[in-house]
Amino acid sequence: MNFGHQNNCTNCVDCAMRSPLFEHLSKLELELVNKHRFEIKFNKGEIIRKQGTFLSHVISLNTGLAKLYLEGIDNKNLILRIIKPSTFIGGPGMYYDQRHHYTVSAIVESSACFIDVNIFKKITQTNPQFAAEFMKEFSINMLSTYDRLINVAQKQIPGKMANALIYLANEIFTKNSIGPEISKQDLADMTNMSKDSTVKVLRSFTNEGLIRQNQGQIEIINMEALIKISNIG
Repeated sequence: MNFGHQNNCTNCVDCAMRSPLFEHLSKLELELVNKHRFEIKFNKGEIIRKQGTFLSHVISLNTGLAKLYLEGIDNKNLILRIIKPSTFIGGPGMYYDQRHHYTVSAIVESSACFIDVNIFKKITQTNPQFAAEFMKEFSINMLSTYDRLINVAQKQIPGKMANALIYLANEIFTKNSIGPEISKQDLADMTNMSKDSTVKVLRSFTNEGLIRQNQGQIEIINMEALIKISNIG
């Protein structure tokens, strides 16, 4: 899958990179969103939104790839999700304390649209279908987060890594090959392990013939075995 940078999105009405949620907006609503949004390009590693800062805008990732994570103590991060293009990024702070409760940073060169949160709230109040679809997507993402947290909390090292590789292959890259965009440190932050432990378990999976590693890319050779390891925990 190509997560490379593309041209700017000039208008929400005919933008091919907009979130599928926007399909539920009328032309007038799309024009209103377009009037109150701006697009920013980010280099690899740059912060798109910072945990603890004021929530003035909601975000739609247009191009690239990003990671959503909690910042813990001693600079220890826990990645909850990988964000693909056309994904809408909201947050509980929208309706609670107007704060960002996690950080989002660019894994590769990316671009994102920032939409005035007050305009977004206004549309959810006047467009029930859009509000329902937004809550549905938010709920699906929360359930996925709960699943990842229980895996991190309860599984042993092989089970954690197997689960992370399956998630990346099925939901992010949609093939049995995980691109070099995902670093060893990212895998460590996804599984709540040290980088050294991450390298060791990947080496073990390689020696067992479950995966193949080549210049940062991970190819899954035996998905059934990985699923079994993940299930056993």
